[in-house]
Amino acid sequence: MAGLLDKRREDRDEAEIPTAGMADIAFLLLIFFLVTTTINVDTGIGMTLPPELNPDQKPPPVKERNLFKILVNAQGELLVEEEPASIGQLRRRVKEHVTNYGSDPDLAVSPDKAVISIKTDAQTPYNTYIEVLDEVWMAYREIWDQIAQTGRTPVKGESVDLGKTYSNYQEYYNTLEPGDDNKIRDAFGAQISIAEPDTGE
Repeated sequence: MAGLLDKRREDRDEAEIPTAGMADIAFLLLIFFLVTTTINVDTGIGMTLPPELNPDQKPPPVKERNLFKILVNAQGELLVEEEPASIGQLRRRVKEHVTNYGSDPDLAVSPDKAVISIKTDAQTPYNTYIEVLDEVWMAYREIWDQIAQTGRTPVKGESVDLGKTYSNYQEYYNTLEPGDDNKIRDAFGAQISIAEPDTGE
C-alpha cells in the first residue's frame, strides 16, 4: 500500500503544466490590445481654411478701417490697433469693431467687411496665442448667442429668420442637419486672418 502511495506521489511531482500554448495566448492578447487600443493624437486647432488662391489672382483689397489688427510679440504682449492692450479688453473691442455698422469712422463699415487680423512672432508663447484666438472667437460667439436668442442682429436689429428662438447659438447649431444653411453665420460671419509669424530674420 505504501508503495502505491509513493508511486502516486512520484507521478504528481513529475506532472508539468504545458506552457507552449501560453505563449500563443499571450501573443494573441498582445495583438488584440494593439488592434483595439486607440492612441490619443494631438490634432491641433480645428480651423476651416479658405480655398487656395490662384497665384495670378490678387487678394481682394481690404479698406484700412475694416481691418482690426492684433499683434502679439515674442514676450506675449499685445498691440491692438497699434496701442498696448490686454487680453481682457480684446473681446469687447472686437465686438465694437464688427458691430459698428459705419457709425465710428475708425471702425468697420459693416460686419461682412470687418476682418480681424492676428499676427504673432515665432517666439510668441503658445498659451497667449490660444487666449487671443479664443477671445476673438468668443466675441463672435456672444454675438451669435444674441442672434439665436432674439432672431435679430445686434445694434442694427436686422431680422434673421430662424423659425424660433434658442437659448444660445449652440442649441441652434445642434438643430442643423448636414447640408443645412447656418443662417446665423450667414447673417453675421466671422472673418479672421491669421498671418504667418515673424521669424525675426
